[in-house]
Amino acid sequence: MENIEGIVYEDPFPHLIIENFYNQKELELIWEELNFYTKPGKFLEAKDFGGVVDKTNHHAILLDQLYEKNRDISNILTVSRKVFLEQILDTFSNIHDCCSIASSANWDITKVRYYHNGEYYKPHIDVNFQFLAFSYFYKNPKKFEGGELYFPKYNYEYPCYDNSIIFFPGWVEHGVRDVKIEKSDYYDGYGRYAITTFFGSKNESDTI
Repeated sequence: MENIEGIVYEDPFPHLIIENFYNQKELELIWEELNFYTKPGKFLEAKDFGGVVDKTNHHAILLDQLYEKNRDISNILTVSRKVFLEQILDTFSNIHDCCSIASSANWDITKVRYYHNGEYYKPHIDVNFQFLAFSYFYKNPKKFEGGELYFPKYNYEYPCYDNSIIFFPGWVEHGVRDVKIEKSDYYDGYGRYAITTFFGSKNESDTI
């Protein structure tokens, strides 16, 4: 079994960070799908897939909607199940009482996001989701600046490291800093990608 080690933080809010999260084979599968989406007509505006209106101008795809009839077709939906490994969820759920139900997660949705020059996400709270697992991806050599996930109320920033992931509660306000990139066409794929899995535990009578 693959040994995955992360760094646990109780302050300024409970979160878990794991670097080099996916192995090489998993990354190849992820990039095969990301490259496919980075073509004309593939990524739609984030507001069309649940992005907070007036807070963002980036592009996104809600994979659960796209692959509603057959999730197995998506490399990303398959590979990203890794976030639900018992070892990871147990570690996250033990950080603080507010994370305790993460270990019994029974629902999730996954979005792929792409930020190119001038794109951002203003600070917001994901009120409909209990937890987020947010991972960065970009092509090397890195050609952009910015794109960091930041938490303004805590004066805290999560650096943009390729193939790293952060788990944190949905009630924590967060945003994405402007991406700045020169001499790059939108479709060459040298912007900043993210895969976000929203997850939690709910009763059958609950709605997401």
